[in-house]
Amino acid sequence: MTEKRTPITVAVVEDEPALRGSLETILARTPGVRCVGSFATAEDALDGIPEWEPQVVFMDVQLPGMDGVECVRRLSEHLPHTQFVMLTVHDNPDAIFNSLAAGASGYLLKPVRAAELIAAVKDVIAGGAPMTSNIARKVVQTFKAPVPPSENLAVALTPKETQVLDYLAKGYLYKEIAEVLGISYGTVHTHIEHIYQKLHVRSRSQAIAKYLTR
Repeated sequence: MTEKRTPITVAVVEDEPALRGSLETILARTPGVRCVGSFATAEDALDGIPEWEPQVVFMDVQLPGMDGVECVRRLSEHLPHTQFVMLTVHDNPDAIFNSLAAGASGYLLKPVRAAELIAAVKDVIAGGAPMTSNIARKVVQTFKAPVPPSENLAVALTPKETQVLDYLAKGYLYKEIAEVLGISYGTVHTHIEHIYQKLHVRSRSQAIAKYLTR
């Protein structure tokens, strides 16, 4: 007998009706995924999303009234286990890192293809950081830029923790970091807990944002 898996719960925050409807349709047609709510404004999302506690939220950056970055910042305080993926037509570096610092785990450029949307759901649930290719390229370019490291950051982290954070910033999953560094998954998890404590952050995305903007 095949075990029935609990569907991944997803919510959408998008002010453009046609796009919001398209995203809902894609999610509704995807086995193993359930759209529990869609919202046109950040204010509506703040009221409705906490009740559902979805595992994934797709959040438009530019919304009428409160913007998506601030909405993610507020929601992430109450929903620490929810993964937020930003949707936008802009690839502005400041917006990217502001979103990551606010608690987002991914960043996709609109229009989003159906396959890309579903891949992002599965990726972010698995611990990844889904990003459209040119967004990822900007992150990598920033990562490669010859920016002098912050003395505070350098002092705070051990060499091994810095290695782990380096691979996190490059998009590696926990199990991939374990394989590359030749350590156990549990050791990677312990290093990441220490990184969060030392950098005073609560998520992978916030740690990466702090590291990349050092």
